[in-house]
Amino acid sequence: MAGVQVTPAAVGVAGLRGSGMGSTTGLFAGDWRRKARRPACSVWALRQQSRSSSRSKGGLGIVCNLAGQYEDSFDDVQRQLMNYFTYKAVRTVLTQLYELNPPSYRWFYNFVAVNKPTDGKHFLRALSKERQELAERVMITRLHLYGKWIKKCDHANTYEKISDENLTLMRERLMETVIWPTDDTNTEKIG
Repeated sequence: MAGVQVTPAAVGVAGLRGSGMGSTTGLFAGDWRRKARRPACSVWALRQQSRSSSRSKGGLGIVCNLAGQYEDSFDDVQRQLMNYFTYKAVRTVLTQLYELNPPSYRWFYNFVAVNKPTDGKHFLRALSKERQELAERVMITRLHLYGKWIKKCDHANTYEKISDENLTLMRERLMETVIWPTDDTNTEKIG
């Protein structure tokens, strides 16, 4: 599970420091080998977690929670989808303008180069201030592309693909970590 590491509840921050994992900024497996970019969890949160879990029955506790809880909303995913469909709509409108209206294409291309369409809401606000008709065209195209995608989207197939990819990645990691025995029984000593 990305962003979450489960460790025995009795391990505290001092136990993590003494475990050879380096600093507490990277608490994921293998992070001790990598250069730390930014703290994954605060030390305060780790101390709070270790205090509260040491009072409980033991078992496992969540040390770091970057991805959120299961009961959290998926507003961030929805925002990313909207931003992606804005990006796809901008590309589609650019292609249409390239073929039908080269002067508008040049203006829109320069506008896209300065105002990146990665934040759809901000991009469309700025575009509507400059050229309302292009903003409306991008919004309509975005809605049309989403409608086409939702009709073709097979949620069960997507679930299967994610499940298969997870299994493949775990299998590859297992194969990397297994130490295979060498076959030394067939070698004979000469001399």
